Amino acid sequence: MTTQTAPYGAWQSPISSETIVGKTIRAGGFVLDGDDLYWLEGRPSEGGRNVLIRRTTDGQTTPLTPPDYNIRTLVHEYGGGAFLVADGTVYFSNFTDQRLYAQRAGAAPVAITPDNGLRYADMLLDRARNRLICVCEDHRAGGVPENLLVAVPLDGT
Repeated sequence: MTTQTAPYGAWQSPISSETIVGKTIRAGGFVLDGDDLYWLEGRPSEGGRNVLIRRTTDGQTTPLTPPDYNIRTLVHEYGGGAFLVADGTVYFSNFTDQRLYAQRAGAAPVAITPDNGLRYADMLLDRARNRLICVCEDHRAGGVPENLLVAVPLDGT
């Protein structure tokens, strides 16, 4: 074994930051819906895209987020609760347009909010009124954004 002395910060490490973070999938936001477990995976190999994964009781894991979507919200600039799963339907904020989408099992996501520059996070399902209650951040006026609690009809109206 060869020993080499070098000043602080000048030595060459065989472990780079790319080795540590470039291939490490980040998992978080674990939730249960019925017997199924859901979580978000941050994927460095896909530009940091966040993909929702479902694990069923038989042990099968399935990525649910189509390639053109990234589950992430910019509410308060750092994000918040970007998705909700209820009765097998996923409701999520898409990073590129910050719109809310509903994705039913086996179907493509459908936008339920207009493309108007609002941001959404921290959803709660109001089954009795067929709507989501969520935090909404409005940046349209410029300056300090307005923060609101809003009701979003599930049918997209």
